[in-house]
Amino acid sequence: MQYWLMKTEPDECSIDDFAKTPAAVIRWDGVRNYQARNFMQDMHIGDEVFIYHSSCAKIGVAGLVRVVRAAYPDPTQFDSASTYFDSKSQHDKPRWVAVDLQYIRRFTEVIPLAAIKTMPAFTDHPLVAKGNRLSVVPISSEQREALNQRANRHKEDEV
Repeated sequence: MQYWLMKTEPDECSIDDFAKTPAAVIRWDGVRNYQARNFMQDMHIGDEVFIYHSSCAKIGVAGLVRVVRAAYPDPTQFDSASTYFDSKSQHDKPRWVAVDLQYIRRFTEVIPLAAIKTMPAFTDHPLVAKGNRLSVVPISSEQREALNQRANRHKEDEV
């Protein structure tokens, strides 16, 4: 199993969208960065994905989802009405991929970027590096554990 972090703006697709209908599958599409696309091509069914909210009041890791369908051609690249349309992409050689994700859990509170920056496991991670704009990045099992410990600590505080 691999672990990932995917950034999203909550008004486009948030952890709340997954939580509303936990059994539903949501297609993660519209990624138009080659390195992020390559990471998505490495995703496998069962991989865990941390959802990171950006460009909002509470920036940080908001919850966890699971890959339920590995990379396949992103249909929005062929849809001329879509903001993600790519006129250079061809059906026989698509440029972009999508993955399907399903809800695991929403964290009691968003783990802010400032807190993530203080976690030793994230010292050299691209998420905390200046100028990182990548929307999809792998995380290690150590980083996964650090995020889950932080999320679980706040969960226990409420009980």
